[in-house]
Amino acid sequence: MGGPHHLTPAVLSISEATEAGTVYAPPEIAALAEIAHAHGMAVHMDGARLANALVRLGATPAEATWQAGVDVLSFGATKAGAMAAEAIVFFDPARAAGMAERRKRGGHLISKHRFVAAQFEAFLGGNHWLALAHQANVFADQLAARLARLGVKPVWPVEANIVFVVLPQALDAKLRQAGARYYARASASLPPHVRIGSQEVLVRLVTSYATSAAEIERFACHVEAGLAAPAPP
Repeated sequence: MGGPHHLTPAVLSISEATEAGTVYAPPEIAALAEIAHAHGMAVHMDGARLANALVRLGATPAEATWQAGVDVLSFGATKAGAMAAEAIVFFDPARAAGMAERRKRGGHLISKHRFVAAQFEAFLGGNHWLALAHQANVFADQLAARLARLGVKPVWPVEANIVFVVLPQALDAKLRQAGARYYARASASLPPHVRIGSQEVLVRLVTSYATSAAEIERFACHVEAGLAAPAPP
């Protein structure tokens, strides 16, 4: 594969949901896994927002992971409300060989880790994790719909709890002055119809189980007011 000057590909890593807020359907995951396995690579899934993807797809965890060819899953609870609770799931136990040492080497063998891990009992019990994700997705849909009515349409389909929109820089500044907190993003993978002007910015808006309808309406009102304000001379 290029000798010592190049790395040899060993793993295909995908995010579910993706960094664009979209989701892979199980057949898409299976197609990617088939290609990776045919080239001798393992398949890893970053599942920090797996719950959001599952409730959107109406799929089971098995259908979206090992049944579709995923070998290792990073299963996160932190983005759904837990405190630093993450798990690594090996669908083939043989792949876990040496993982305890890797965790120690990476600085993640913390004292009293069992208290962190105990959160998973409440997180998974009664499908609470899926209920939290469903609530976050619903608020993302509401946010996207509210902004679309103002002419601010999502860049990518809203399939998880993330909404990407393009805002005028002046509006971005006003929203931040009003207390809004979100990330600006640069992307080389924008849809063909999306162009970001020199006075515009791509921003990522994320909802959660703790988001409220009132917060969405307040944010939308600030957007509406900012769009209606006259441009500076």
